[in-house]
Amino acid sequence: MNASVHLIRRRLLKLLGLTAVSWGLVPQGVQAQPAGEKKPLEQLRIGYQKSAANLVIVKQSGWLEQRLAGTKVQWVEFPAGPQLLEALAVGSLEFGLTGDSPPVFAQAAGKDLVYVGAEPPKPDSSAILVLKDSPLRTLADLKGKRVALQKGSSAHYLLVRAIEKAGLQWSDITPVYLIPADARAAFERKSVDAWAIWDPFYAATELAIAPRALATGRNLSSNNSFYLASRPFATQHADSVAVLFEELTRADRLVQTHRKEAIKLIADFSGLDAGVVSLFLQRRPPSPVGPLDAKTAVDQQRVADAFHQLGLIPKPVTVAEIVWHPPGQRLAQAVR
Repeated sequence: MNASVHLIRRRLLKLLGLTAVSWGLVPQGVQAQPAGEKKPLEQLRIGYQKSAANLVIVKQSGWLEQRLAGTKVQWVEFPAGPQLLEALAVGSLEFGLTGDSPPVFAQAAGKDLVYVGAEPPKPDSSAILVLKDSPLRTLADLKGKRVALQKGSSAHYLLVRAIEKAGLQWSDITPVYLIPADARAAFERKSVDAWAIWDPFYAATELAIAPRALATGRNLSSNNSFYLASRPFATQHADSVAVLFEELTRADRLVQTHRKEAIKLIADFSGLDAGVVSLFLQRRPPSPVGPLDAKTAVDQQRVADAFHQLGLIPKPVTVAEIVWHPPGQRLAQAVR
């Protein structure tokens, strides 16, 4: 008799749980696992790009290794966000930073990763460039032209918005998909008519050959930067995510208050000229790191919807479904 009662109880609880999910009573997004026995974090592999100022400073300073004693921290550089997220999705990384577009393409492709954090918008840190002697003067002049860009990058969304603002269709241009180094070479030899790019490649080109910017991200794209993680890392190691955000925000404070020291750290690591680093940091607002807020999530949904409407991703995606919700208040406090 008792066994029958327990069986009925289990079935009832299961039914109630399924009903709660179907009625939307359970919050959207990725939840951290409840507290309990946790496996130690033996390895933390972090993907970054030269534009990731906070991550580069944390790497160069060794702060994370001090905080996560006993964890092997490995840093892996990537030329752009799509390549970084591919590595994250196949289990070669636990954590990384990209612009707004790569996570949309990754989610649409079914990659198993989650948004864990963000930095404030940086609309001035990307641009659509033409050579100084180019006849192109307005965004509408891009009609019929070849434009270089990294497919699936933040520059991709910038160009989508620019074409829309100009009253053109995506089919009115010829996108030429190239990684930044190859795109710059094509741009300088005039194999393409324009180039959509972000810092520090934008700053380096600006100082080297003085191109003109047909537009920056201002009034076109927020150019948000997102921290993404593998699902197991986010759900099983929330304390380590909090440590990451604390140290990344510490790095941002160094950028704001000790600019010369920050420039040297980034220049020494990246090989970029100090003038290039200085220029791209000038265009970068204070950038503390914390979980996604509602406005940032809405901005990111606009990016996803734009790519779907143009048929550039195979299906619609709901950004909120892969936004991680941290437990407790520590991550919210990490930015203060």
